[in-house]
Amino acid sequence: MESFLHWLHHEGLQALFIIAGAIIAMYVGTFILNIVVGQFVRGKLRKASKLDIEKRQKTLGSLVKTVWRILVIAVAAASLLKLILPTIDFTPLFASAGIIGIAIAFGAQTLVKDFLTGVFIISENQYRVGDIVSINDADGRVEHIGARSTVIRDENGNVHYLPNGSIGHVVNKTMGYSRVYFTLLLQASTDLDAAVSVINQVGDRLAESDKWKDRVLSAPQFHSIGAVTGSSIEVSISGKVNASEQWAVTTEMRRRLLKAFDKHDIKLA
Repeated sequence: MESFLHWLHHEGLQALFIIAGAIIAMYVGTFILNIVVGQFVRGKLRKASKLDIEKRQKTLGSLVKTVWRILVIAVAAASLLKLILPTIDFTPLFASAGIIGIAIAFGAQTLVKDFLTGVFIISENQYRVGDIVSINDADGRVEHIGARSTVIRDENGNVHYLPNGSIGHVVNKTMGYSRVYFTLLLQASTDLDAAVSVINQVGDRLAESDKWKDRVLSAPQFHSIGAVTGSSIEVSISGKVNASEQWAVTTEMRRRLLKAFDKHDIKLA
C-alpha cells in the first residue's frame, strides 16, 4: 500500500502532468497551426477567391492537425510507458522492432501509399473539402480529406470512403469557376431570331438582378444550334458562374425562360 501511495505521489503525478501536457499541446498546437496554415494559404493564393482560400485552408489544416495529434499521442504514450515500466530496458525491444518493422513494412505499403497520395493531392490542390468531384465511381461533395482516405457524400446522402492510394482520375466540378450549359428543344416552326433574342435578354436580366449578380460571371446566352429535325430544333445556352453555382443558376435560368417563352408564344418541342 505504501509503495502504491509513493508511486501515486511521484510517478502518478508525473503521469498526470504528461497527460495534461499532451492535452494542452494538442489544443495549443491546433490553435497555432490554424493561424500558420491560414497565413500560408492566403500568401500562396493571393489572387484566389475567398471561397477557394477557405476550402484550401480547411483541407490543408485537416491533414496537418491530424499529423500533429498523432505525434503528440505517440510522444505522450512513449513517455507514459517509460514512466510506468521504468525497470524494463526498451532498447532491445526497439532493436528487434527494427527487424519486425521490415516485415511489417511490406504489409504497411498500402498505408504509406495512401498517406503520400493524400499529401500530393493536397499539395497539388487537386480538390478541397467542399468541392464537388467525380472520383472513381463516386460523385458528390468532398467532406473530409484525411491521412489515409477521402470521404465523399453523394446527392442521395450515401458516404463513400476512398483510400487515397486508389484515387486515379479526378474531375473537379468546382475549381475556380463553373459553367452553365444546357439545351432546349424548340418546335421546328419557331422564329429562331426571336427565340435567341429572348434567351439573351433573360440571361442578361438574371445576371443583373440583385440576387444573382454576385454568382454570375458572364450572363447565360444563346450558344449554338444543335440537332435539327422535322419537329424540333435544339438550342444550347451557356454562361460562366462562380464555382458550384452552376446548378442553382441553371435552374433559375430555366424557370425564367419558361415564363418568357410563354409570354412571347415560343413553344417547346
